[in-house]
Amino acid sequence: MAFIDSIKERAKQNKKTICLPETEDKRTLLAAAKVLEEGIADVILVGSEEKVADSAHWLNIDLSGATVVDPATSPKLDAYVELLYETRKAKGMTMEKAREMLLSDNLFFGVMMVKAGDADGMVAGACHSTANVLRPSLQILKTAPGTKLVSAFFIMAVPNCDAGENGTFIFADSGLNQDPNAEELAAIADSSAKSFQALVGAEARVAMLSHSTKGSAKHALVDKVVEATNIAKATYPNLKVDGELQLDAALVDTVAASKAPDSEVAGKANVLIFPNLDAGNIGYKLVQRLAKAEAYGPILQGIAKPVNDLSRGCSWEDIVGVVAITAVQAQLV
Repeated sequence: MAFIDSIKERAKQNKKTICLPETEDKRTLLAAAKVLEEGIADVILVGSEEKVADSAHWLNIDLSGATVVDPATSPKLDAYVELLYETRKAKGMTMEKAREMLLSDNLFFGVMMVKAGDADGMVAGACHSTANVLRPSLQILKTAPGTKLVSAFFIMAVPNCDAGENGTFIFADSGLNQDPNAEELAAIADSSAKSFQALVGAEARVAMLSHSTKGSAKHALVDKVVEATNIAKATYPNLKVDGELQLDAALVDTVAASKAPDSEVAGKANVLIFPNLDAGNIGYKLVQRLAKAEAYGPILQGIAKPVNDLSRGCSWEDIVGVVAITAVQAQLV
């Protein structure tokens, strides 16, 4: 069974409610209709009921099973205003400002629904930047207990691929942290391994990637990855991790045997930790576009409740996949 099909089946077994606040984007509405049709999750659409109905008619889709919530007419608006004020008053929030934010920004309203327990998770980013999706999530939901760093990953499902876990990988951080230091890279490795095990259901084998393998090059960028690997091994002793590894040494048995013969990860890595956001973002898009891989994300890890981002280049099918992943994450909270 393909990765995303297994995720959808898990989502159906304990159905969660996912909020989709970008109702002005037709991809979101197409995805919502498919999620409802397949029974993956219950859906809340944030926006004007009249506009959603008009769009559904124009797109010839059935959204009758969705709950449409207009912030301006929601009976819970006052309660959300009070909750946002209480959550952020130490940062200068006022009741007036809270009301204005909730009425003017559907992302803030959607996150408040998750905070209040009226939705189990939120998916956005089809027409908003990562920063805009992340800001209300961190301000309102905050980080999960014990989390050192919020980070982002893509789940990559590569067709006709024997590497990774039957062609499934996590690429991190490919969407959020621009230039993590060694300690942050180690934390990303640990979080990503946990996410891989939770979502893919297999043991994570983590490769800390570099342009060098085991000292083949000398540079400060290599030193950072070596230090991150050492920190990860010391801080997370149950983590199966190795580095620094070039990509071919991480994935190809014959190359691993030559370049890193004593490694328990080299040649069979399924979680790839990139040294910075440039490498991670370029890497996932290369695999997505040239290898025709399915790319789901950026999936956020480390937030107290599931909120996930989308690439603005996503398709409606991508949104369906991320909704299913978010629903499974919500089952695990």
